[in-house]
Amino acid sequence: MQHIAQRTLMRISLAVIASASLCGLPLRSRAAQISAAPAYREVTDELGRTIRIPQTIRRIVSLAPNLTETVYALGLQDRLVGDTDYCDFPPEAQQKPKVGGAINPSLETIASLHPDLVLVTKNLNRLETVNALDSLGIPSYATDPHTVNAIIASTEHLADLLGAPETGTVLGKDMERRIAAIKDRVAALPPRRVLFVVWTEPLISIGKDTFIADALQHAGAVSVIDSSQNWPQINLEEVVHLQPEFLVFAEPHPEDAAHTTDKLADLPGWRILDAVKHRRYGVISDAVNRPAPRIASAIEDLARQLHPEAFVETPQIEKESPAPAAPTTPPGKFPLQLAGDVLLPQECACAH
Repeated sequence: MQHIAQRTLMRISLAVIASASLCGLPLRSRAAQISAAPAYREVTDELGRTIRIPQTIRRIVSLAPNLTETVYALGLQDRLVGDTDYCDFPPEAQQKPKVGGAINPSLETIASLHPDLVLVTKNLNRLETVNALDSLGIPSYATDPHTVNAIIASTEHLADLLGAPETGTVLGKDMERRIAAIKDRVAALPPRRVLFVVWTEPLISIGKDTFIADALQHAGAVSVIDSSQNWPQINLEEVVHLQPEFLVFAEPHPEDAAHTTDKLADLPGWRILDAVKHRRYGVISDAVNRPAPRIASAIEDLARQLHPEAFVETPQIEKESPAPAAPTTPPGKFPLQLAGDVLLPQECACAH
């Protein structure tokens, strides 16, 4: 009986130990989950808003084409889990899951993508969208560049925010270098007076405080429209009075722009513009409309069209010296050493 009692007590003890061990598993599991929870940090966006975001951003939704371009330029496209219907560059961006338009995106679709961060821009997205995301507990970071230099700075800020500061610095320095080289070429030339055409009917142009107006200046141009509005509607009679030297168009496919410009010669008012009579058009890609790294290419393209003389490459010229006559050397004397051919300094410079 004593032996049976000892065995029974041992079994009960083992059962109690096993039960305690099983009960402890959920506690350890919960502790592990707590310790593995993502760390958060507070950052300030370009509107001065303080937002709380995960320490590491792994899932991004972009609500503007320029922000999608920037994410790709930084090589972070694998983290982009969604963008808008209008995010079309690079072409691969069109394959990303779509959340609708920039003005009225689907909040339900955005939430289903479980983003760590949504990227927005003030000049395109609505405050209502930002507030709605905030109510869902989804942080959003807003950009708001108004100049070319601000675009470069914004690119570097995004790179730092997304964990790629070195890439952002390299990209920003490259943009600065390219734009500085363009400005050096056109600095000595009088700026072209241009009308940047956003829309023809009604006629809409750009205001003086937009990043596009600043991009024109970097390309050796100045807008004839002096308006504090970002997208002013202009009376064509006023344009006829101003007589811009060039009309500038931004097209998704510049090679197809002839379809637009050819119509102007048949439209009342437009056909009396000197720029239309002499077909002085600057047609560049719509990259100039997007505050993203590609704007450097758009500035260079426009500068080449407005100031082609500044980009003519002069080949290196070698000045040939006449063959020297054989010197007569008195006996016992060494001949004089003649100078070799002289090369003129190189006159060409690389455009990039």
